[in-house]
Amino acid sequence: MQRFHNPPAGDLGLIAYTSNRGGSYDIWLYDLSTGVSNQITSGLAESFSVPFWSPNSKRVAFVGKNGILYVVELVDGVIARIDQFVDGLGVYLDWSPDSKKLAYTKQNDIILYNITTHQAKRVNQPGATDVQWFPSGGELLFQAPDSSGVSQLFYIQDDGSGKRQITQNTGGAFNNVRLSPDGSYVLYTTPGVSISIIYTIEISTGNVFEVKGGPLAKNYFPVWSPDSTRIAYSTTAFEDVGYFSLVKVTGRQGEDDRIRAISDCYATPVTWSPDGRKIAYLSGCDNQGIASEMWLFDVLHPVPVQLTEGDFITALQWSPKPICLSKNAYINPVYNVQFDYPSHWQKVTDQRYEGPDGFFQISAISSEETIFEVCQNEAFHQLLPYGSEPRIIHTQIQEQEACFIFPSKDQPPEMRGQAAVIIRYPNPVEIEGATYNYFILWADQGHINEISSTLTFLV
Repeated sequence: MQRFHNPPAGDLGLIAYTSNRGGSYDIWLYDLSTGVSNQITSGLAESFSVPFWSPNSKRVAFVGKNGILYVVELVDGVIARIDQFVDGLGVYLDWSPDSKKLAYTKQNDIILYNITTHQAKRVNQPGATDVQWFPSGGELLFQAPDSSGVSQLFYIQDDGSGKRQITQNTGGAFNNVRLSPDGSYVLYTTPGVSISIIYTIEISTGNVFEVKGGPLAKNYFPVWSPDSTRIAYSTTAFEDVGYFSLVKVTGRQGEDDRIRAISDCYATPVTWSPDGRKIAYLSGCDNQGIASEMWLFDVLHPVPVQLTEGDFITALQWSPKPICLSKNAYINPVYNVQFDYPSHWQKVTDQRYEGPDGFFQISAISSEETIFEVCQNEAFHQLLPYGSEPRIIHTQIQEQEACFIFPSKDQPPEMRGQAAVIIRYPNPVEIEGATYNYFILWADQGHINEISSTLTFLV
């Protein structure tokens, strides 16, 4: 695992990027909380590879060498080969809202691949591109030619039923189609590469809006802000020094179109931070137009901050959630446990730590009942902290009887997605004169498995 250090930006989250800094092109993760980069693949990517984050920020998908589609599990580093394309250049991947499925097009089919079951569903749609999920997770948007061969946008159910045309285009091709995170707008570029103009469509009305863009009508890499209200993009400009690009931000109807940063590259991909406050982009291009620097700026105070330099970088994407790779060790001799937790979480009490993306809290249970009874009592507490239909999964941790408790959909929102793991102590512990047989850890659903996988008893 290769690493390099730069002054950290003090932000949260990870930026996945494609770079040759290890000698060959691979996918790397830049940790904004530490300024450290970690290489997560070895010789699998190409210069055209683009990392696509799952919504829960636990997986990264990309198309790499020999057109192979890979998925990297960040928790354990496992890399799965999913599919293969004749030409991997320009393949667009989109994760389902629950982070379990990948949608993409291949050989006139829409493919919906379930990462958990490893089963693929095919929906025949000749000429389809840019397939992506609506926020509900049951419907899809895609581009395809109509019966006259004109590029249109279509809606379809994920089982292939209910296909419906949602545009009446009579102009050029819809390229780089991107659905807003809230599913209310679509952006696209047209007609091609040498001339590329950004438009948005309000789905409910069909109203079309043009983004003014730059002076040369070369507008590239448009991407929605997390709250669906703004679009960041790169527009090419030319002066005596040659071509360069402007990083601009505009409203979803083309309003308030402003320059926020300048890159010396002909064009640069851009990516938003999870909170929509910052944008990262590339610069430092050589004579071949390949970038060697990563920068970011605050949208409200656009002063660029350099993150990396020195090696080629061709793509980047910020994690949807404010996660980080760095961990701290939590050691509590009173409760006889040790485990790792995200380093940016802050101490609330000796037993509870919190961060913007999660929390944990520990305690112990004094009971002579079986693990099944203890888990049942916790899951179905009279206050319903896990909702009305929690799931109990029995397992073993550190060779001890254990169970996980996961909340149902009607869990009160103030519980912050609380889940729990209960483990029988190898030997009962004495705390303030009382004897305890079980250890219990509460944490948000997004971290319960990750934290418990590092848990060990001290004695």
